[in-house]
Amino acid sequence: MENKKKVAFYTLGCKLNFSETSTIARNFQDEGFERVDFEEIADMYVINTCSVTENADKQFKQIVKKAMKLNDKAFVAAVGCYAQLKPEDLAAVDGVDLVLGATEKFKITDYINDLAKNDMGEVHSCEIEDADFYVGSYSIGDRTRAFLKVQDGCDYKCTYCTIPLARGISRSDTMEGVLKNAKEISSRGIKEIVLTGVNIGDYGKGEFGNKKHEHTFLDLVTELDKVEGIERLRISSIEPNLLKNETIDLVSKSRAFVPHFHIPLQSGSNYILKKMKRRYMKELYVDRVSKIREVMPHACIGVDVIVGFPGETEEHFLETYNFLNELDISYLHVFTYSERDNTEAAEMDGVVASNVRSKRSKMLRGLSVKKRRAFYENQIGTKRTVLFESENKEGYIHGFTENYVKVKTPWNPEFVNTLHDVQLTKIDEDGMVRFDFLEVTV
Repeated sequence: MENKKKVAFYTLGCKLNFSETSTIARNFQDEGFERVDFEEIADMYVINTCSVTENADKQFKQIVKKAMKLNDKAFVAAVGCYAQLKPEDLAAVDGVDLVLGATEKFKITDYINDLAKNDMGEVHSCEIEDADFYVGSYSIGDRTRAFLKVQDGCDYKCTYCTIPLARGISRSDTMEGVLKNAKEISSRGIKEIVLTGVNIGDYGKGEFGNKKHEHTFLDLVTELDKVEGIERLRISSIEPNLLKNETIDLVSKSRAFVPHFHIPLQSGSNYILKKMKRRYMKELYVDRVSKIREVMPHACIGVDVIVGFPGETEEHFLETYNFLNELDISYLHVFTYSERDNTEAAEMDGVVASNVRSKRSKMLRGLSVKKRRAFYENQIGTKRTVLFESENKEGYIHGFTENYVKVKTPWNPEFVNTLHDVQLTKIDEDGMVRFDFLEVTV
């Protein structure tokens, strides 16, 4: 029997990329390829790129170099957001054979013939206006949770963001499509599904390939909550202006949705929010946090924030810092602003020096540590359910409670991908929480 060709994948960036890599990998397996780890020798390496992370090009070059070191005759393909925005740059990297943009990445197996190396990277990238059809995907296989893509693209015009350029207009999976994928995931014994997309609160738009739609995000969560076999559903990240009271109420009474919200803020200064062309002011954000706290005092609330945006003075930054310090939130994801080609912000005056950007970032990261600690302390003594992960980390197994408290206990392989009722007891020196198992009474 002839040896199967081997393919390996590397994913940069967000959960959406992970779910899409998984779908692309399944296409390869359907074509008779064997999927191997990226550390192994393979006939082909596929790198799913990101345009949001710092040093995207530098990271990409290092990964290509790593692949070439493993097998200098391997065929290397780049797909994803950076491949859509800067295809020529990626094609020029030594060792790269194929670059596929936003619409082509799901048809990658059509572009590979004999896996012979090309002298120069071959580019297939569409005009982004053509990225108007929806490809459903979800990731499984390497985790106790699956990322289920429900939406793609974005119609917002935030001045710092390249995602609409890299992923196209907002469009959604059909309700049937999402529910079918959710059922498939649950049939594989996966306990938690994280809903992902570029702007998931916009779900419904583009369900029929145009702007007409029958369903809303609230309809989606209502239907998903009824799917049997899924123990946990998590909303990954949702814009504050699209997070409605009805959705918060549904989560608070839900069977499967967990009390964890991740809500991008980006700045605590209305002046900066306007410059960013965000679709809300900070008052609305306070209102969303208060609503969640009112119906779910124990909920975990994560916040995205960008520091060093053009025009952000020391006063604006302190306004953000104090705003977040006083807000009852659980942790921050801090992004240091970096210029992106073809965005409005890149042309703005008031550029913030990079050492000032990193100082501000460090201050907010410090605040995040304090916030997470306070949130964890607040949870000590409470009864929660933990879903355990699959890795043995230095003799411990880690897990997350439904409200996203990270816990640890001595390694036991029988706990992998299982749910247990526990009582949180104390915070360990590494910041994770210890607990006692609550014996199940039959």
